[in-house]
Amino acid sequence: MDWNCAPTCIGSLPHTDPAKAVDLALEQLREIPYWPQMPALGFGENMYAQFSTSLPGVRIDSEQKKVTVDLNDYDPEEFYTAVVEDDIDHFTYPKENFRGFYELMGRQLGPGVKAVKGQVTGPISTGLQVIDQNGKSALYDDAYGEIIRKNLNLCARWQEKKLKEKHDKVILFLDEPSLSLVGTPFAPISQTNVVMWIDEVLENIHCIKGLHCCGNTDWPMVLSTNIDLLSFDAYGYAFSISLFPKEVQAFLEKGGTLAWGMVPNMDSRLEKESSFSLLALLEKGISDLVAKGVDKERLLHQSIITPQCGLGGLDEGQALNVFQLLNQLTVRFRRAHSLE
Repeated sequence: MDWNCAPTCIGSLPHTDPAKAVDLALEQLREIPYWPQMPALGFGENMYAQFSTSLPGVRIDSEQKKVTVDLNDYDPEEFYTAVVEDDIDHFTYPKENFRGFYELMGRQLGPGVKAVKGQVTGPISTGLQVIDQNGKSALYDDAYGEIIRKNLNLCARWQEKKLKEKHDKVILFLDEPSLSLVGTPFAPISQTNVVMWIDEVLENIHCIKGLHCCGNTDWPMVLSTNIDLLSFDAYGYAFSISLFPKEVQAFLEKGGTLAWGMVPNMDSRLEKESSFSLLALLEKGISDLVAKGVDKERLLHQSIITPQCGLGGLDEGQALNVFQLLNQLTVRFRRAHSLE
């Protein structure tokens, strides 16, 4: 699909009022609005807590801000019954953990909307964050690692079904910040397993399947998965994507989209950037790939623009500033390349 560098956003906002958060998303992102996660409301809105609520035996500790499970004391029968019966509704999101989602579901979308965006945590990041009774990541337990992946798949499929009630075109991101740790002592996971586990979570999902990583990682590995859209921190790591022009070109040729995370999400960086400085960075990122043989027209039409990552660490005024910079950057870039 031709996105023509339309803007959208990553998961979190700093708001505590779901109505105000969704107002901002709908007003500022008229082409690709999304539902925001709202971690300022408490740990229940943390993305790992959100997508762990249906895991068997899980304990979400709001005081310690941890998601834990005793692998010696959990009953998977009800969970696997839902999996075997393909009971997607068993994975309905609890309203107290997804206030931004339910607020968006109660709204009307504007006439210019091209797609609606949602997000689910990915299997690597979730598996590393769910901690067992010995303080070890549950990802490394074969049985529970499989449960985590099946849970995320059915959570994603339920969300896809609901978002399609709002718009016939849905983008669903897997948020995978921990991919930047793969291959290090912090996440000694093989590339084969990374690809296999991500693809397992994406099974039977029919919308536009995205993956977001806000750090540097093995981009050819990620591009070899069954994703349709790669969201990356272009503000910090555009140079690393440019090292793999053949893989990027192949991804674009099969209809893939790049989401350029070009607007910083930290106040110290926001203070020194403008739409002009960000435009120069984006132009360089595009030109570096084009100079290595990536088709410019495909790249322009099959790209969207986002912040680096979620905005939950800012205040509401700074979040608005990010949205405004994002829209100003989009307008300037589109004008420069006749994409309007």
